[in-house]
Amino acid sequence: MDSAALFFTGALIAGGLYWFLCLLGPADQKGKSAVELSGGSISAEKVRDNYNNYWSFFRRPKEIKTTEKVPDFVDTFYNLVTDIYEWGWGQSFHFSPPIPGKSHREATRLHEEKTVGLIDAKPGHKILDVGCGVGGPMRAIAAHSRAKVVGITINEYQVKRARLHNRKAGLDSLCEVFCGNFLQMPFPDNSFDGAYSIEATCHAPKLEEVYAEIFRVLKPGSMYVSFEWVTTDKFVSEIPEHVEIIQGIERGDALPGLRSFSDIAATARKVGFEVVKEKDLAAPPENPWWTRLKMGRIAYWRNHIVVKILSAIGVAPKGTDDVHKMLVETVNYLIRGGETGIFTPMHMILCRKPATPPSPPTSS
Repeated sequence: MDSAALFFTGALIAGGLYWFLCLLGPADQKGKSAVELSGGSISAEKVRDNYNNYWSFFRRPKEIKTTEKVPDFVDTFYNLVTDIYEWGWGQSFHFSPPIPGKSHREATRLHEEKTVGLIDAKPGHKILDVGCGVGGPMRAIAAHSRAKVVGITINEYQVKRARLHNRKAGLDSLCEVFCGNFLQMPFPDNSFDGAYSIEATCHAPKLEEVYAEIFRVLKPGSMYVSFEWVTTDKFVSEIPEHVEIIQGIERGDALPGLRSFSDIAATARKVGFEVVKEKDLAAPPENPWWTRLKMGRIAYWRNHIVVKILSAIGVAPKGTDDVHKMLVETVNYLIRGGETGIFTPMHMILCRKPATPPSPPTSS
């Protein structure tokens, strides 16, 4: 083989490696690449220890259900998974109803933009994003409505990522991000013109507590929409397979415990909301929400090989491959939850805070 052929072959191999390690996988090229995977705010040498600590919560299930323990539990999870989510999924950490003829990215954007109409967001309004992650929905909603969107997330690393993406998108004047617990938000009473949460309040140990906080900070007459992860009416707690699937979803997604669909509206009413509409956007499954997961199985395992290589050679922190394997295994539980119909990630509830508070009962 002459020198020109050797040079061409070498360049081809080098280009292939660059594509495989740096470009392969990201759903959004403005997000993370494989060689940038980290442990978020966790130092590289402590990623594996924190992963083991995350799993230790499931050996103490009573602690997961306590309000005091959950913030650390969820914060650890998002330090571990945020870069992987951005690399493999994009900047919007949620599902969306598939739309025939539309790509996943287009369907995601349209799903987020529909929120604008549901909560009647307008220019000059201040809208709350409860559990904003790295801000994918925030940017779509702010750009579409021109309202100011204020997000809150428990994870400091996600705050940094969201602010970076906001600046790159030229939306930092409309998007503001706070690090905090959505059970104790640092906002005054009656200060928002609308609010939404997209597959985020499932991390709350008690739904009533987060709904009460959202109710507190909303102005009277304002709208709130939430997309909840719940078990459906097809879930039967006496069927071992059903229990295995739901527990697999809980362990792989930092959930203190999935709620039943029947609890959502009752909880909203209990804290004072008027329930305007309730609907499972994943039913009927004409275009199942889990299709993308099922079609991506080969890609997820291919990406796992990439992560194992990067972790082995020290480019990614030790333990990153364990985290990625957990997420790949969780995909299987999510698919099974969708196929059996016992789980949905898109149970929508649209609520209104009454324009006037209810009158106190009169004494007889």
